[in-house]
Amino acid sequence: MDDTDLVVAGGGIGGLATAYALATTGTRVRVLEQAPGFAEVGAGLQLAPNATRLLRGWGLLDEVVAAGVLPRRLVLKDALDGIELTSLDLGAGFERRYGAPYVVIHRSDLLTILQRACEHAGVELVPDSRVDAVVADGDGAAARVGDEHHHARIAVAADGLWSTLRGQVSDDEPICSGYVAYRGARPFAEAAWADDDVATDMVVYFGPGCHLVQYPLRRGEVLNTVAVFASPAYRRGEAEWGGPDELDEAFAPACAAVRHALGSLWRDRRWPMFDREPIESWVHGRLVLTGDAAHPMLQYLAQGACQAMEDAHCLATQVGKNQVAGGVDWSGALLGYQHERAPRTGRVQTTARVWGDLWHCDGLTRSLRNALLLDRRLDDYRHIDWLYQG
Repeated sequence: MDDTDLVVAGGGIGGLATAYALATTGTRVRVLEQAPGFAEVGAGLQLAPNATRLLRGWGLLDEVVAAGVLPRRLVLKDALDGIELTSLDLGAGFERRYGAPYVVIHRSDLLTILQRACEHAGVELVPDSRVDAVVADGDGAAARVGDEHHHARIAVAADGLWSTLRGQVSDDEPICSGYVAYRGARPFAEAAWADDDVATDMVVYFGPGCHLVQYPLRRGEVLNTVAVFASPAYRRGEAEWGGPDELDEAFAPACAAVRHALGSLWRDRRWPMFDREPIESWVHGRLVLTGDAAHPMLQYLAQGACQAMEDAHCLATQVGKNQVAGGVDWSGALLGYQHERAPRTGRVQTTARVWGDLWHCDGLTRSLRNALLLDRRLDDYRHIDWLYQG
């Protein structure tokens, strides 16, 4: 295939964000996606200010806000008794502090916006193209798709948690948390919600070994629900685990409102939750990892898409900083990107695990957690400034 500057393996949110950010610097970009089309499976996702600031800089924030919802608050409740523990106002003061809003949006809507932006920026989008391997030496990279080879200055692995290309950088494997997620996105008229707050707020119910999240999508027309729980069958080592029967069992001790909200879930699909250990090296020759291929994380900080966008912005910035006579010092750009991003994403990965433990605790630990949250000042930002200020 004809040469290009950048070939991206994977056309999800991280891959398209990388493609768009680099294309705006004048880089020629080709995205290879294994699926027949550029589509995202799932329901809602959260975009914190560290991501929406970047979307504003890319000229895409207005479109994202128009397709999504600006929630009024983040509300934390106890799943067993339904008591509100604390909340975070996401209004004007929050936006002034962090320089951008908090937005919730359907995954497919965000992907459509990124795809359209890539097309306008001249990115070549190639579906039905599974990258089998990348040969990446000091002079360039070649991504192999069947009998074809796509040559480029660098190759970006954006092929997600189960990345095959990561194997050229690290021999680690995904780590199963033993937790599984069920999701659902239904029109509000057909949905079952835990309380009326979900019409305007993001509401999280913490329970022993489980939690439930609800918030509106698509201009408030759709209710997004996520239920996560620890699977006893997984702990017993069974091959089949995390089924609907375990879902109901996990939430049986919850208050009536939470059990009612389970009616909004799809029960014919589920998402086992994995992450990986942080790694310091993301670069092998002219191959570089990004997004979940570099730093897959558990969901508890809602930072998967946000960190992928930070990756995209950082890589584009490093390309700009490493301009030399005759082009780009690609090796310098990749090493600068790795140096900046690996420590931050490693902190997000490990902190997400800690927050999961905090959410799912029981007994005395639950009582202490609830007491601390009930005593929290509503204008206390100490535990999120590092994350949202970037």
